[in-house]
Amino acid sequence: MMKRSLLLMLVAVSMACGFVSCQKPAESQVKEKPMFCTWYTYTEKEDFDSICRSFSELGIDGIVLKAGTAENYRKTVPVAKKHGLTVYAWVWTLNNPIIAAEHPEWLSVNRDGYSIADSMAYVPYYKFLSPIIPEARQEICKQIDEICKVEGIEAISIDYHRLVDVVLPTTLWPNYGIVQDREYPQWDYGYHPEMIKAFKEKHGYDPREQEDPSKDEKWLKFRCDMVSEVANLVAETVHANGLLMAASPFPTPKMSARMVRQYWGDWNLDIVFPMVYHNFYTEDASFVADCTIENARDKKETTTLYAGLWGSNNNELFESMDAAFNNGAQGVSFYTAEYIVDPEIRKQFKAYADSVRAVRKANGGVMKATYPTVADPGPFKHEGVMKLIESRMQKLIAEAKGTEELAPLALSEYTLKEEHDVTKRYEITDANSKKTFDVYFYFYGDILSGWNVYLKK
Repeated sequence: MMKRSLLLMLVAVSMACGFVSCQKPAESQVKEKPMFCTWYTYTEKEDFDSICRSFSELGIDGIVLKAGTAENYRKTVPVAKKHGLTVYAWVWTLNNPIIAAEHPEWLSVNRDGYSIADSMAYVPYYKFLSPIIPEARQEICKQIDEICKVEGIEAISIDYHRLVDVVLPTTLWPNYGIVQDREYPQWDYGYHPEMIKAFKEKHGYDPREQEDPSKDEKWLKFRCDMVSEVANLVAETVHANGLLMAASPFPTPKMSARMVRQYWGDWNLDIVFPMVYHNFYTEDASFVADCTIENARDKKETTTLYAGLWGSNNNELFESMDAAFNNGAQGVSFYTAEYIVDPEIRKQFKAYADSVRAVRKANGGVMKATYPTVADPGPFKHEGVMKLIESRMQKLIAEAKGTEELAPLALSEYTLKEEHDVTKRYEITDANSKKTFDVYFYFYGDILSGWNVYLKK
C-alpha cells in the first residue's frame, strides 16, 4: 500500500481533462511546515518530555498543543521544540467556557428560544458564544493575543470556531439516542436576539417567521458570515504578531456550513486541518479522499491543506494517509498520535513518514498528486462503504435469528423510496433470509457523508 502511494507521488503528472495537479504553491505555503502533526492536550500530571520524545521517535514533526494559559505554553513550548516539534497553539474560540462563565448572556440560543446557558446541548462543556457580540469578539482576540506573545509558538490553530452541531456525524447518533436526518429546532443554534436583530436589519424579516428556517439560504449564510468575521478578526491578531493562522474545522466548507454554520473557505488561513475522521462518517477511507478533493477545490489558494485523521493501531491509518496525500493534502494531523502504540504500526509509520518527507524534498517542497476536481458522491461506487453496509445487513439478520453466524446475502436492486434535504432512503431485500432493509445515505456538501441500515419489521 505504502509503495503504491509513494510511487504515485513520485511520478510527474500532467494536466488531464477533469483533473488538476498541485503546482508550485503560494509564498505562504513554500515555508517549511511540519508534515506529520498531532493534536495534544497538556496536563501537568503527565511527563510531557517523554510524550514529546515518543512523538518524535514515531516520526511526528509538529504538535498542535492545547496548554490553556500563556504561562503553560511558556513551560511546554521549549520542551516540544527540544524534541524537534514545531509548535502550533491549539485554542478554542467560540466554544469558550472561560468567557461564558463571566457572560452567560453572550451564549448562543436555539430555534426553540433556549439559551445554551440554561439548557445543555449534547455535552456540558458546550458553551458556545454568539459570534455577533462585539465584546465577545474582543475577549476572544485578547485571549489569542496573549498566547501569541509566547516565544517559540509558530502558529495559532483555532478550534470549536463554529455554532453547536445542528447535525452530528452519523456514527455518533446512537450515543445520544437521536436521529438527525434533517435539521431539528433544538439543535439549530444562532438565534441570539442580537443575531435576529442584525439579520432583520439587513434582510427585512425575522428568519423564525419562515415555515422552515433550515431552507432559508440567506439565514444560513448570515450565520456562517458572522462566524467567518470572528475568524478573520482572529487572523488579523495572529498575523499582527507575525504568526501563521490555522484552524481545525469540520470536514469540508460545504459540509461544515450545513452541520455547524462554519464556511471556513472564507477564512484567512495559512494552514487548515479539516477533521476528516472517516470513522465518524462513512467508516471507510474513501471519505478522506472525497473530503480532500473537495477541500483542495474550495480552500483559499494561499491556504496549505492538511487532513485531520484519527489515530489508530491498524492499516486503516495508512489507507487514510494514502487517501489524503493522493488527493491534494500537503500534510496530516492526528487526533491523536498518542493512540498509535502498537510497536509494528509505529515502525511502519516512521518508515512511511520518512519516505513521504523525502518525496516532498525531491519535489521542491510540495506534494504532487493528480486527482479529480469533483468527488463522486454516488454511494454505489464506494466499494468499501457498500461492503460495510452488507456486513451490517448480515449482522442484523443474525441478530433477528438469535445467532452469531453470518449467512451469505442474495440482494435485490436498491430502490429509491424517499428523498428529502440531504437524505436518500433506499429499500433492498435479501432473497435468502426474506428480510427487507431501509438503507439511508446522507449527503452534506457534495459528498457521501454518512449512511445507516435498518431492518424493516
